[in-house]
Amino acid sequence: MALIHRSANAHKGNQGAVGVVGGAQGMVGAVFLAARAALFAGAGKVFVIRPDSDDPLRVDPLTPELMFIDSEQAKSKPINSWVLGPGLGISERAHHLTVGTLRQNAPVLVDADGLNLMAQDSSLIRQCARRTATTILTPHAGEAARLLARSIADIESNREASARALAQRFNAITVLKGKGSVIAEPAGTTYINPTGNAALATGGTGDVLAGVIGALIAQGLAPNNAVRDGVRLHGLAAERLTAQIGGVIGLTASELIREIRTLINTVRP
Repeated sequence: MALIHRSANAHKGNQGAVGVVGGAQGMVGAVFLAARAALFAGAGKVFVIRPDSDDPLRVDPLTPELMFIDSEQAKSKPINSWVLGPGLGISERAHHLTVGTLRQNAPVLVDADGLNLMAQDSSLIRQCARRTATTILTPHAGEAARLLARSIADIESNREASARALAQRFNAITVLKGKGSVIAEPAGTTYINPTGNAALATGGTGDVLAGVIGALIAQGLAPNNAVRDGVRLHGLAAERLTAQIGGVIGLTASELIREIRTLINTVRP
């Protein structure tokens, strides 16, 4: 792993900023998980942009370090990487935020409802494929099936080919999540992640992964390394936690966040 190194004279301004776009009413937990994960994975600043500007919830009571801003305010922030989709919804406002985020000249990771919106609108697929900055997709099998207009069984029957098809069609590094997550790059390189277990089969773990990758990129890792390291750390955290509890049942996404922080500080290349 090519993990990050923090110098002795580091400050929040040179540790990168992540913008996390999501958290529609009723789904704010997803954006909290992604944003908290970005913070605990070392990002100097984490900004949250929600689609419901009239929602009074403008703070995470458990993580007050997160900063809630609107899309206009985001234009003046030096955001180094973007995480688009956790709990975003598929409203008109969500679509507008997706278009705006894909226009950013910085790496964008697209997950969850960001992927669902693209599956519904071919113009978003074209916009994604034309991007010059790095794009990362992190679909599970169901989302991959919608993006490729195939069945889930077809996706799962040849996971490497499915990941490569997404990477090429969307011009994006693609993480096809699942047992032995497949990472495919647009040029055709593929990598099978060796870590993880069935404890990750619970809501919110994908949001955590998205936030971790976003934070690693913001801190200066090359996107392909950030993706591989983030996926590996995510799986390794699950393995360590399940060893502690004696099985794979009942692990929560929130528990992964602190364990990933520990790994970032202790695992060496």
